[in-house]
Order: sequence, then structure tokens, then C-alpha cells
Amino acid sequence: MSFVSVEHLQKTYSATPVFSDINFTISKGEFVTLLGPSGCGKSTLLRCIAGLTPVDAGQILLEGQDIVPLSPQKRDIGMVFQSYALFPNMSVEQNVAFGLRMQKVSANDTQKRVAEVLQLVELNDFATRYPHQLSGGQCQRVALARSLVTRPRLLLLDEPLSALDARIRKHLREQIRAIQRELGLTTIFVTHDQEEALVMSDRIFLMNQGRIVQSGNAQSLYAAPVDVFAAGFIGNYNLLDVDAASRLLQHPVSSRIAIRPETLGLSLHGEPDTLILSHSLLGNVIRYRVEVRGVELLVDVLNRSPADLYPDGQRVSLSIDNSTLCEVA
Repeated sequence: MSFVSVEHLQKTYSATPVFSDINFTISKGEFVTLLGPSGCGKSTLLRCIAGLTPVDAGQILLEGQDIVPLSPQKRDIGMVFQSYALFPNMSVEQNVAFGLRMQKVSANDTQKRVAEVLQLVELNDFATRYPHQLSGGQCQRVALARSLVTRPRLLLLDEPLSALDARIRKHLREQIRAIQRELGLTTIFVTHDQEEALVMSDRIFLMNQGRIVQSGNAQSLYAAPVDVFAAGFIGNYNLLDVDAASRLLQHPVSSRIAIRPETLGLSLHGEPDTLILSHSLLGNVIRYRVEVRGVELLVDVLNRSPADLYPDGQRVSLSIDNSTLCEVA
């Protein structure tokens, strides 16, 4: 039996459907990400699972129990929001202990569990500080600790990293994943950041316009998108219509083609049929914009040495790994 099972879930706002007939299952201990653009329904779906937003139809089964009729407090679910929602007049340990006090957990047990979870999120030295004395990343870890201390059956994370700077976001996502694995905690994570989804997830549910358009592990979503939307949202695919693909490949094709920039190669050997239009430095990768046979493409190559850089206007040879080409609907 699946640990979480969502069956035929529907939600409408003022006659406008947010999503309809959503179905998926999650195994115990799995880290699943709901990925998609703003407005696709992913955060609303998460709030429905938490009980913060009522559903119009369908079931949400947690360990076989339909939790739709239950109030949020009775679902045994922890949730971390984008906003920290900490009590400004409470210290870190008081904020973390709040949920246990509501559950009427004894003072001794509360103290022990708060100390354990603060150690887990590496905030035990900050227990007596107040939210205004903490950085954004530390506040988010307090919010995470507050959800973990109640020992929920299911943890929901609603874009908890989006307000943080890149360096802290990277560190915190690694920390969240390590904690989730250590506790074996079933987790649903919402983000619009494809890198976060690819790095953190056991499985990804890619959403668009209230539907799950593709699901699978990071490799399957990245390497084999099912349609143009999936190819455009995951990675930086070159999306070619039938005519452009036929000209590029120099033989007729019957469907649109998606080509990953890193599967293309540039060289000074061979026929110089490709013009370098421009280039951008992306750290360890150089992204070239090139034109070949009247088709513009993005090509990503490793930034090994300044001596390997092709200047704008230079003609080079393009190589294509046909095994990586992907037909998309």
C-alpha cells in the first residue's frame, strides 16, 4: 500500500478550475517535488494536502486513511512555508516548542525534543536568540525545526528557499535533503526552480495548467521530456520544428525535435559550417549561440581554458550525438 495516495482530486476557485483529476502515489520515505511555473496549481495542491484549502472532490489517503474530512491539526502533517512565520516575541527554542505545547507534551519531553531538533538543524547555539537576531537562512531552519519537532508523518515544503540568496539556498537544500534521509521522512517539496528539483528529488511531478504532465526521476525528466512544455521547462533544450530539424539533420523528420545544448560539440576540425553568433560565460560552462544551415542553436561546452574560447564570428564544425535527440509532441 502506498504511504500517500491522491485520487481524483479537484479544486475550483469561482468556477475557474485550479486542477482536476489529480492522481499520484508516494512511497514511505520518498522525497517528491511538485515542479512547475507560477499558477500551475502546485502550491494549492500542497495546501489541500495540508488541509489549509478545502477540496471539491477526491481523496487524500495517508497510510490508507482519507484525511480530507480531518482538520489540519488532526492530519499529523508538518508544513514549512516560504515566509518563516516565526513569533517575533519568542526565542528560537520557544518558537520550536510551540507545537509541542499545543499538543500538551510534558515540559521534560519538550525540552529534550527541542534540543534534539535544534542539534539536527545546527542551531543549538542559537536557542536563546530571537528572530530579528537571525539571518534568513537561520530563520528558515527554525521554521523547519518547528515542523520536525512534532514528528509528523508527512512533511510539506512550500518554496521554503525562494527568498534566500543563492549560496544559502544551495547549502540549505543540501541540509534539508540530508535531514530528510536521516529521518526517513516522507516529504513533498514545491518549487519552480528546476535545479532544486533535479538535485533534491527521488521523483518529480512536473505540473502545468493544473495537470501533472510528466513524472519520474530527475534523469528521466531531463533526458526524455514528453512534450514541448516539459522540454522547455526542464533544462535549456533547443526546440526545433519539423522544417528546422530536417534542415539541421539533412534528412526528413516527422516530428519536432528537442536537443540538449551539452550534447552538441564544436571543433576546428571538419567542415566549418557553423557560425559563432555570440557566447556567454556561465561559470564552468560557456554557452554559444550558433547558426548552422539556417538554424540557430545553443551549444554548451565546458570552460576548460581561455585558450579554448571561440570568438564571435568564427566558423567551426558542429557535431551532433543523434542518440540524444528527443522527439516531442
